[in-house]
Amino acid sequence: MAAAQDGDNRSYERLLREITPYIRALVRQQHRSPDRADDVVQEVLLSIHRVRHTYDPGRPFKQWLTAIARRRSIDAVRRRIRENAVEIDAPLAYETYADPDANKDARASEAAEEIASALDALSPGQRQALELLKLKEMSLKEAAAITGQSEGSLKVGVHRAIKSLRARLAREGER
Repeated sequence: MAAAQDGDNRSYERLLREITPYIRALVRQQHRSPDRADDVVQEVLLSIHRVRHTYDPGRPFKQWLTAIARRRSIDAVRRRIRENAVEIDAPLAYETYADPDANKDARASEAAEEIASALDALSPGQRQALELLKLKEMSLKEAAAITGQSEGSLKVGVHRAIKSLRARLAREGER
């Protein structure tokens, strides 16, 4: 490690290769899962790289290395405990269930198609009366002037159109 601190890259690479099995053995004492242990070994190697300038060549290297490995291992255990406290292992939670709100757009599109179909089934007079009086919100006088029909016949046309739409949409809803 002293040579690595002096800038000898080959010594540093050799050191990392030689200490990795030792680090792995230390970490596996606390982590039974090989995947978790490998993650912790990587964290230890990164920590060593970050703090290599703090090593004092006058002191034992193995104790310095062991302290870093144990601290990273404890950090990983604490992190796993925190994650397990928040996360729930529920394999069935990944199954999907129909949520009434899940298909709002599809239902809205289907409803629009049903309404359009029901409007197409109306007679031209009923459709025109409904469009002018209910959709365009014209007064009876304005609609009568445009269509040339009496106000009374427009009222009857709207009434029959609404009745027809209700009946048709009720039948569509039963399917």
